[in-house]
Amino acid sequence: MSPWPLPLPLGEEPPMPVLSVWPTGQRDPLAQLRDDGCVSGTETDTDRIPPAVAAHTIATYTRPGDLVLDPDCGAGTVLVEALRAGRHALGLASRRRWWTLARANVTAAKTAGAWRDGSVLNARPKVLATVRAAGLIGRVGLVLTTLRTAYRASSPDRDPVESALADLATTLLYCEPLLRSGGHVAVIARPLRRPDGALVDLTTRLITAATSAGLAPVERCIALTAGLRGSRLVTRASLAERRAAARARATGSPTALTAHHEVLVFQLAHDAELAATAAAGNPWPTEDEVIRPAVNGITYPGWRRAA
Repeated sequence: MSPWPLPLPLGEEPPMPVLSVWPTGQRDPLAQLRDDGCVSGTETDTDRIPPAVAAHTIATYTRPGDLVLDPDCGAGTVLVEALRAGRHALGLASRRRWWTLARANVTAAKTAGAWRDGSVLNARPKVLATVRAAGLIGRVGLVLTTLRTAYRASSPDRDPVESALADLATTLLYCEPLLRSGGHVAVIARPLRRPDGALVDLTTRLITAATSAGLAPVERCIALTAGLRGSRLVTRASLAERRAAARARATGSPTALTAHHEVLVFQLAHDAELAATAAAGNPWPTEDEVIRPAVNGITYPGWRRAA
């Protein structure tokens, strides 16, 4: 858990969490979908979280019976893995196309014998800030979502990466009140490149967005999506990625193929602080010490939420 005090002093940035590697998600992506019984068309969700990575995240950060929320669920791979693991699942789909696919995948998982409490709402993540989400406050064990850029690429007016980051920052702000004490938020993102081939620094941007929403980074993980053959990594890049890499090599700018997904894990700021205090062997803080301005600059009743 995080060893630094929260809230942070003015102007101080949080250090990067300890890095770990998950040897998961290395099987062929289409084989993962097939083995999980996902319906045809799921593969068109190019921003989807690989089923094996979703399953590992759910197994690590939840317990049976927890509620898993994906506020931008796409074709619903997170919901399928949550149901298969015996968790309640709720997804929001921002487009009717994804709502249809996600519902079909949830139905297929239930038919195959998975946990039956799974729902998909045809709504944008902003629904989480309305009265419709009142029943979710303090109930969610894991928010598991990804940075979605594919369908934003069709808009010429905004940079798709910047647009996706801004939308995700808003979503995290809406999700923060829904977390139960001890719950986690996990954001999974594949490496992205600018048109000039430069890698986008997603880690810093995502941590900044989460801390602004009252969350604290507790883990940073690398989920390998490339296969291991002895000491070699065998990438499973898409045809489009391979063509882009070939064009880059032709122009004298070698570009590495994607071999992993970035996983950033957060907790409520006061949860991370209490855990760090306990790990250090210090006395637990009093109520007056915990109820103070949160990292997003607003009064935050941390003690009452932790209770």
